[in-house]
Amino acid sequence: MSDPKAPGVNERKTPAWGLYQRDNFWKTNDGEVPPFNTDPEKLEDLAREVLSRGGWYYASSNAGLSHTHLANRQAFFRHRIIPRQLVDTNLRDTTTTLFGHKVSAPIGFSPIGINKIYHHQGELPVAKVAGELNLPYCLSTAGSAPIEDVAAANDAGAQLPSAVKIKANSKASSSSKEEDSAARSSKGADTGPPRFFQLYMPHDDELTISLLRRAVTSGFTACMLTTDTWQLGWRHDDVATSNYAFYHGIGADLGLSDPVFQKRLQEHGIDPCTQPNEAGALWIDNVWHGRAWSWEKIPWLIRTWKKLSGGKHFLLKGIQSVPDAQRAVDVGCDGIVVSNHAGRQVDGAIASLDALEKIIAAGIGERLVVTYDSGVRGASDIIKALALGAKFVFIGRLWVWGLSIMGETGVRHVMRSLLADFDIAMCVAGLRNIGEIDRTLLGEPIPSC
Repeated sequence: MSDPKAPGVNERKTPAWGLYQRDNFWKTNDGEVPPFNTDPEKLEDLAREVLSRGGWYYASSNAGLSHTHLANRQAFFRHRIIPRQLVDTNLRDTTTTLFGHKVSAPIGFSPIGINKIYHHQGELPVAKVAGELNLPYCLSTAGSAPIEDVAAANDAGAQLPSAVKIKANSKASSSSKEEDSAARSSKGADTGPPRFFQLYMPHDDELTISLLRRAVTSGFTACMLTTDTWQLGWRHDDVATSNYAFYHGIGADLGLSDPVFQKRLQEHGIDPCTQPNEAGALWIDNVWHGRAWSWEKIPWLIRTWKKLSGGKHFLLKGIQSVPDAQRAVDVGCDGIVVSNHAGRQVDGAIASLDALEKIIAAGIGERLVVTYDSGVRGASDIIKALALGAKFVFIGRLWVWGLSIMGETGVRHVMRSLLADFDIAMCVAGLRNIGEIDRTLLGEPIPSC
């Protein structure tokens, strides 16, 4: 499968990702086997076997009756790809440009908190693999490692001998409207993938500024404010088992390493060494505080981030309607993430893919960068989201399962498998570059039941 000596393999901008399929087919000849099955359902089952009950509940739980989670999957099912035949895809190009950064593929790591409940190294192996594969990584404010350590791990991955380097002189054509507009709007092409800091904004401006300053100092190139999680949605299994790691002294490392938050601990008379539960509670109650912000605060946040970062990009994550997307344009956002938090916040909500289609139809994608998150389980889902107008797609639970099963090796296997799946899909669907993935690739959606 996929002749590694085929003409053009070495002329592609990135590795021939599809060869990972061949590598796994060949393994038994060398007395090896693939690490594990990456079929999403089997991947989830295997993660359930190795995780603690709390880890499993937190990773798998959805809001209410999981109807929004189901809607996300049903939306992908309703859209069908129409493959294009007899297209020369031998020099296909998976690369794209996001906010002026050239990346290996239109695939990134969604912000997911408290990774230490999945693996003892937390966010570090995830950030490292993202750097190695030249894919964007997004760190959550609810992360369980200091911002500086995560950035160092991301940099270390990019310096590995195996790290992906994008060739500049490939014969493959990869031009697209998004790349052209990104190049025009950026202050010059940046090296390496963008590194996002996802903000849960405290009701403490000094603490917010401290977090943003640390992110800038650590080389994060964009800020992403999540708008749908002032408080966690009602998740039955988590509530029934008191499954909240922060209240049990686990996962507050990002906050505990912050100088302003350390002052807050002192002001409250809390010693994090002897009172880890109280320290974790004080931190997360500043993050998921249950006190909603409004649009009036967003200009201040944008100005603050732009001033600290020297004008780097700002996004809102959680947008699910045309009016909110338009409001994001009006207040000066550079991008949005169309997301319903993978169905974890509002039960019975609109599917993110349906929201994406409406937002693109309203012309929002012509005024800022529209990216996508929620419900993605494979390469065809990524292609469908791109075809409906997203410029980039973030992945969450898939890499969480990989991290849970086998740490760094597991994350790498999941993401390389996804890249191979994506590369092969482009090959057999007649797609030479990301710019060719558009609405004409999809048939009429299947009507809902």
